[in-house]
Amino acid sequence: MRWEPGSRSRLQEAALALYGERGFENTTVAEIAERAGVTERTFFRHFTDKREVLFWGAGALQELLVDAVAGAPDSAAPIDAVAAALAAAAALFEQRREGSMLRQDIITANTELRERELIKLAALASGLADALRRRGVEDPAASLTGEAAIAVFKVAFERWVDTTNRLTLTQLIRDSFDELKAVTAATSPPAH
Repeated sequence: MRWEPGSRSRLQEAALALYGERGFENTTVAEIAERAGVTERTFFRHFTDKREVLFWGAGALQELLVDAVAGAPDSAAPIDAVAAALAAAAALFEQRREGSMLRQDIITANTELRERELIKLAALASGLADALRRRGVEDPAASLTGEAAIAVFKVAFERWVDTTNRLTLTQLIRDSFDELKAVTAATSPPAH
């Protein structure tokens, strides 16, 4: 069989549609491949399993975040460097809101997928912390900033995919960072 252009995106669309219609657990790789008009073998050229359809872009997202942190001005505070990175990621997500909403519904409905999403988020936090360390930020500041950034992203993303939301992901990320800064400024540091 010849290589079929667009197979990956057709497989993703077919998988999301089937997961939405039938549930993740009740959908097979064979059904995804059939709906996409490709063979199961073609499916496995693109994805290791049916979960991977939902998570395959995590590496590219981490690379985008890390590159954005690395490209931040030297004068940028660590929190501002990760905020700029999240803003860069938000621009990509803004183009795919409907798909993001469906993906989130599918993940929320399945314990195994929620665990996988948490693992992905932890890897993103670690990647951001490593990028900050390369900028000279020491621990625990690098780790705390990476974790805080992903917490901000997670909260903003959950608000963004809510059907009642009318704000952009970029605005929600900015608002969430502002909330975090307000909370941390309102508390006094512990006495040593």
